[in-house]
This record gives sequence, C-alpha cells and structure tokens, in this order.
Amino acid sequence: MSTIPACPQCAMENTYPDGENYVCPDCAHEWPITAAASADEADERVVKDANGNPLADGDAVVLIKDLKVKGSSITLKMGTKVKSIRLVGGDHEVDCKMDAGNFMLKAEYLKKV
Repeated sequence: MSTIPACPQCAMENTYPDGENYVCPDCAHEWPITAAASADEADERVVKDANGNPLADGDAVVLIKDLKVKGSSITLKMGTKVKSIRLVGGDHEVDCKMDAGNFMLKAEYLKKV
C-alpha cells in the first residue's frame, strides 16, 4: 500500500512525488509534500473540558450545568458524574453512558474529575 496521498482536488490515487511537490497526472494539480504531512497532524485534535484540561478516552467527568435533552423531557443535572467517556469526532465530542441512557455531549459542559 502506498503512503502517497490521493489528490485533494479530484480524489484520484495516481499521484506521485516530484521534487518538493506531489503531482496528480489526471487533473495536473500540484501541492507541497510538507502540507500533506501537516494535514495528518491536524487530524489529531485535542479535546479540552470547560477548564482547559485535555480529555482522553476512559476519563471521568462531571457536568457543570443542567442540560435539557432535545426531544425528551429528560434533564441531565449539574454535578452528575460520568465514568469512562469516549472521544469522537464532530460537534459533540464526548460519547458517554449514564443511567438515563447514552448521550453525545459537548466538552465545554464537562469538567474532568
């Protein structure tokens, strides 16, 4: 399997390195090799809680405010402890299980314990 990335413009995989750039022979797009390396590093996003502490899979957190669950009458109360969270991509970064069910929460409403 090749480590050369697909073309970001046409998504074809016929790319090849040429000096300081990758080149796509299908659409003639060229882009720097260093930009492709930094894009891989940008994928590793750090999720931080309300106080700025980095969160990791398996951490325990506490809710810092009451959260109403959209589409139901459930309210998640402030101070509720959530054990062994899982970090996921997207707007709601934290996936967790509580007594009320499974929820996707924003990290800005959580504090690391």
